[in-house]
Amino acid sequence: MAFVIAGERSGAGKTTVTLALLAALKRRNLKVRSFKVGPDYIDPMFHRHVTGQACYNLDPVLTSEAYVQQCFAQNAFEYSIVEGVMGLFDGAAGHQDFASTAHIARLLDLPILLVVDCRSLSYSVAAIVHGYRSLDPRLKFAGVVLNRVGSDRHLELLKSALENVPILGVLRRQDTIEIPDRHLGLVPTDELPGLNELIDRLAELGESCFDWSALMPLLATSTEADFGFIQEPQGLDSPRIAIARDAAFNFYYQDNLERLKQAGAELIEWSPLKDPLPDADGLYFGGGFPEMFAETLSKNYATRTAIRSAIESGMPTYAECGGLMYLSEKIVDFSENTFPMVSAIPTTTVMRSRLTLGYRQATALQTTPIVEKSALLHGHEFHRSSPTSEPENPLFELKGLSRSSMQYDGWQTPTLHASYLHLHWGATPQIPQRFVQYCTKFCRDRYPM
Repeated sequence: MAFVIAGERSGAGKTTVTLALLAALKRRNLKVRSFKVGPDYIDPMFHRHVTGQACYNLDPVLTSEAYVQQCFAQNAFEYSIVEGVMGLFDGAAGHQDFASTAHIARLLDLPILLVVDCRSLSYSVAAIVHGYRSLDPRLKFAGVVLNRVGSDRHLELLKSALENVPILGVLRRQDTIEIPDRHLGLVPTDELPGLNELIDRLAELGESCFDWSALMPLLATSTEADFGFIQEPQGLDSPRIAIARDAAFNFYYQDNLERLKQAGAELIEWSPLKDPLPDADGLYFGGGFPEMFAETLSKNYATRTAIRSAIESGMPTYAECGGLMYLSEKIVDFSENTFPMVSAIPTTTVMRSRLTLGYRQATALQTTPIVEKSALLHGHEFHRSSPTSEPENPLFELKGLSRSSMQYDGWQTPTLHASYLHLHWGATPQIPQRFVQYCTKFCRDRYPM
């Protein structure tokens, strides 16, 4: 039914391989579903652009092992591909291979396609592949993809070293296929004007570089695994929740949006870059790159003012990371330019060189439209900005999974929840249900029967 694409290390080329396979399958007019291991937002954007289908994150830290299995069982198509994270066995810090690609492959009982970066390698590739195949006997390996092969002679040496290993793909060093990146990873799809041409080149690469006679049986093999299904929450009234979605705000887990709909909400996508604030009963600002569009966001003065007025009137509002930055008083970008923002949160956010990254265990110190006080959550931080002042009554007490030191994060009011912490609501449907209930009450208070 599917296989997992793993790298022997970060940067081995698993994203290029994944996109080439997805593009080739799409060119064959096959309906294909993709999944991404870990908390990443940007790779799923590329998957979705290629396949035309939503991509789901599989992350047992942010959700649970059971939810990973349920999510896959509910959403997999006849043709499904799971892109891994980092190296095959690299997991959440301090937890061995927990949340690694290997962990997900075991949970889903799927074979692994191992991508090996072959630069500066010849016969040593045999030791690398042998180590990965033998370390955990519970894993099933379909074969390897040799990436960045330099010449025919180089390929002969690699094949000789891997005489008894299925080689399911060979990618030569590519000069014409490059996905640009910046301070938080790949540049998102909305900002790449030549993306369709890039996808066409990837499709051609996928058609010519893989052993499809061996791959298609892997994809077409059905699984008898039954992981069960998630009990869907009952729908409530239908409050309208405005989802900020454009080039500045595009970090959303598919599960979060679906959970809001399942809880009874109507979702309205709009752009803070250019649109007026829509008529809504709640606001959801995801993460993204507001620092890259700070001047344009700042110039949309009427929208900034309308958002501040809506929040002050008690409209339930959820903002994480980039959304928090937008709701602050100002953003100071990497060039030290300062741009006024919504001013719903009493701080300025400043871009820094240091990256804050990692899973967090969060204890809620306040009650918000998202959480009750004392609730324990798991989230993920991924940002290069920081506030110039600390909240007087912080929303969260945060602890890293691999260390005991505490830090504090987040601003809140009875109807506002703003934090750097990214949350995945798949295994916690009570969070979107709670938010929808707050939005429903706000709607009823505005328009009493």
